[in-house]
Amino acid sequence: MAITALPEVTDTSAMYLSVQQFYARHMHLLDSGRAREWADTFAADGTFTAPGLDAPVRGREALAAAVEQTHARLAASGETHRHWHGMVWVTPAADGRAHVRCYGMVIAITADGTPRMHRHCICEDVLVPAPAEPEGWLVQSRHVTPDAAPPTH
Repeated sequence: MAITALPEVTDTSAMYLSVQQFYARHMHLLDSGRAREWADTFAADGTFTAPGLDAPVRGREALAAAVEQTHARLAASGETHRHWHGMVWVTPAADGRAHVRCYGMVIAITADGTPRMHRHCICEDVLVPAPAEPEGWLVQSRHVTPDAAPPTH
């Protein structure tokens, strides 16, 4: 029996850890309404594409404005949103970028503290290296799609 060579294993644990740390800070900024700081975790020309948007949101100013509007609307309704990224799959690219695919959950919490699932999505990001940033990353692009059930045959 011939022995086939195993694929080379590259240790990506440091990258994975830094991406996880990045998302933790990124989502805390978003959920606390720190729109400008959250927008600064995107590249200057970074984009955000999601259901319900007519076009991708591009650039830090537009990203911050969108979050400020959403946060104000939620505050007026007495609801809080918490974002959770899980099953984070990080694939390093040759140019130093990180391609990330994960499940994103948005949990809505009412004024009395009752949680409910607001949305479950697939989030696909391209992160670019940013050595001056705390975790070393910025979002170049984010594409969010609903996590719909697969079609039945």
